[in-house]
Amino acid sequence: MRLYRLLPVLPAAALVGSGWIANRLEPKIFGLPFLLAWIVGWVVATSVVTLIVYRLDARSPNPVIPPTRVEPE
Repeated sequence: MRLYRLLPVLPAAALVGSGWIANRLEPKIFGLPFLLAWIVGWVVATSVVTLIVYRLDARSPNPVIPPTRVEPE
């Protein structure tokens, strides 16, 4: 199994597991309470992580890493 396929676990864990840590009103980021800015940041990061996994996957139409071909014996 390729380890880059485990990358989507990071944003999911950050959204689910750390809400109680980031639950405060100060500091405000772009006028948003910290928790809301935290959630918005991880939603954007989830899109970036999904793009990275998609590009690294050899089954995608435009892979960064070309698929390896195994020659039959």
